[in-house]
Amino acid sequence: MPPTGTSATTPLLHSHATDAIKAPSFIRLSENLVLARFETLKVYAALGAVRALLKAGTVRPGDTLVDSSSGIYALALAMVCHRYGLRCHIVASTTVTAAIRAQLEILGATVDQMPPAPDLRLDQHRRVARVQELLRRNPGMHWMRQYHDPTHRLGYAELAALVRAVLPQVPLTVVASVGTGASSAGLVQPLRADDPATRLVGVQPFGSVSFGSERFPDPEAIIAGIGSAIPFDNVRHELYDQVHWVTFRHAAAGTVALMRAHAVFAGLSTGAAYLAGRWEARRHPERTHLLVGADTGHRYVEKVFTRHRDVPDADTLEPVEIATLDELAPPWSTMPWARRDHPPARPPAAVAPAVTVPPAVAPAAVVPVAGSPQPPVASGPADPAA
Repeated sequence: MPPTGTSATTPLLHSHATDAIKAPSFIRLSENLVLARFETLKVYAALGAVRALLKAGTVRPGDTLVDSSSGIYALALAMVCHRYGLRCHIVASTTVTAAIRAQLEILGATVDQMPPAPDLRLDQHRRVARVQELLRRNPGMHWMRQYHDPTHRLGYAELAALVRAVLPQVPLTVVASVGTGASSAGLVQPLRADDPATRLVGVQPFGSVSFGSERFPDPEAIIAGIGSAIPFDNVRHELYDQVHWVTFRHAAAGTVALMRAHAVFAGLSTGAAYLAGRWEARRHPERTHLLVGADTGHRYVEKVFTRHRDVPDADTLEPVEIATLDELAPPWSTMPWARRDHPPARPPAAVAPAVTVPPAVAPAAVVPVAGSPQPPVASGPADPAA
């Protein structure tokens, strides 16, 4: 086992906040379970994409970048625009918190926040329609398209190098909640270049189209940051070895259990990954499991942490192991995905009627989307990195 604890290395002095917050803290949770805990994982995505666009000459300082987001990517993109002197315009989900919106506005981003929507699909379609309207009116804007543009995977090669340094020469399984899919693909592909046997376990909410659970609408909404009501091109289904589907209630149980057992204050997508990762680690003790913890728990104080007494004990929860999507059922299912493409849509006659997931703790936040343009040019130290 690699050494743990503190090291005597000299602290780095950073030229911009994006460098300071992009790298994770690695925390050993058990003999074969390690957490990569981020303040905001999507800084890697935004940095990689923007640097590629600047290097190619697709955008230049002073240009406006626009995208849709429910918070985390929006903040990452605004910070990167601040670093490189770009404008940022965010079409924000109604679920973007006052704290995130205030940060976006102080960073100089223009924020269009959508009105409340009865479901996630409508919220996402409204945001995409608003982005398209902005592009028609302002053809000089650049749409970042975090859901579809593969440049968002590029920045994660740097993370893969950190993982190899922290966990060298071990059989590795990456456990990650799947939102846009860029972080999973961007991390596991460089890792597999060194070790093709590196496994990837994806975690999904019920109600998401990404891995076929859309027939199970969850009244508490999809867990923020993972899943989707619309298909994303950056979700590379053929990279995944195993998939877990969990309800909001089970994700909340994992989130509370992670803090109770390890003092880690993290978001719901991290709690869902922790629940799945513990199960995978017990099943495969010979492998080291790396959990990707995408953000902190601040967005979930009211919805999860203040209700910690109401969530089930994570130690009592087990998934149902299934062989096909026809067997999929809440509250927790898992299936070997075996690196295959997403299965074709079933004909209408074969589609089972929608099954509502029973309500649990509290209404969950809607899936986050991502970044956008801004009127005043953001200022910040220039960085020659491409």
